[in-house]
Amino acid sequence: MTSSTSGMAVLLEKVIQELSPDTLDDSLEKLRFFFPETLLLGALDLIDRDSVIAYKTSWGRTQYEVLGSTATYAVFPGLPSPNGHALAYCTCPAYAYSVLLSKTQLMCKHVLATLLACRLERCAERNITADELASVIARQCTL
Repeated sequence: MTSSTSGMAVLLEKVIQELSPDTLDDSLEKLRFFFPETLLLGALDLIDRDSVIAYKTSWGRTQYEVLGSTATYAVFPGLPSPNGHALAYCTCPAYAYSVLLSKTQLMCKHVLATLLACRLERCAERNITADELASVIARQCTL
């Protein structure tokens, strides 16, 4: 990540951390600085359709999935990074191309939807057992 991209990521992380139902309008205006309107609206649409699923285990592990328009994608928010800032990953093709290859976006709409849904407590939560978690992870690995 270049220093300018890293700086943008730090600012974006701060905007997302400050997001709450009370600051939603102000935060959305700030998010428009980081993302094209289509990506932001796409993420908000996923949240409105309850497409962000948080699978929760009894021991505290959470696994995220986002039901996209053409497939279901695994999203991994909050991954550790060498510089101490949270990273995220998504299994969708847009993430692979726009974030990893061309580096034209900071994240895809699925990652953004997951981060926003978590802050706004809008994830569809499902409690699962260890066996069910293993099935979810196995399915995600074959996406």
